[in-house]
Amino acid sequence: MQRLEAELERGPAVHGWRSDQRWTLARVAVLIAELFRTRYTPRGVAYLLRRLGWSPQVPIHRAAERDEEEIATWVKEVWPDIKALWRPVEHG
Repeated sequence: MQRLEAELERGPAVHGWRSDQRWTLARVAVLIAELFRTRYTPRGVAYLLRRLGWSPQVPIHRAAERDEEEIATWVKEVWPDIKALWRPVEHG
């Protein structure tokens, strides 16, 4: 289980799926077959992912490309300017 989770954390691109950065049940099944030489049905993969705390519908983990420092800078420097432009609508 730990090895599977470590490989999932590395992301789909590392395992050859570069065009779409999402894990699907089918992709995880292929990964399991390659790593452990055993086959799982999509439902079996869903059970494994649930045991690991992963959800096939709602990603729990952040994107690999996420840059926390860049986000913090944007929130601190750019967002206040954008927020200042917003004015509440007065009904009258």
